[in-house]
Amino acid sequence: MAFGRFERSAGAQPMSEINVTPLVDVMLVLVVILIITAPLLASSIKLDLPRTEAARAGDAPKFVALAVDKSGQAFLNDKPLGLDALALALAQTAKADPDTEVQLRADAAVPYGRIVEVMGLAQQAGLNRIGFVADPERSAAAAGPAGRKP
Repeated sequence: MAFGRFERSAGAQPMSEINVTPLVDVMLVLVVILIITAPLLASSIKLDLPRTEAARAGDAPKFVALAVDKSGQAFLNDKPLGLDALALALAQTAKADPDTEVQLRADAAVPYGRIVEVMGLAQQAGLNRIGFVADPERSAAAAGPAGRKP
């Protein structure tokens, strides 16, 4: 009486390798979400700007660095100059490009009159765009007692 074979075929063996396909799928979905949302995070104000041919990205604005130290000495692009030489250099800069910005850095101890004098030289030369450069204020904890700087 033979009811069948006594030999049994080996059943399916368990898989011993990690299936990375779901991991790759999830990572690709996250990358796509990041790519889509990153530009939206750059600006929180939604604007539909008008289009024109005249609006082109220009070069970075040109500037000259004008500094006045404690003693009242003027420096143009880190070169010490007297008032006459400074006026001449500023006039040459204005002649080359009148839209050049003057970034004025002055020591806190410099008298106001000296700063106005240097600003006047820049304006007489034709440079009317003057920006004042300052350091950001320290936090209140680093400022010391009563909020004053040490």
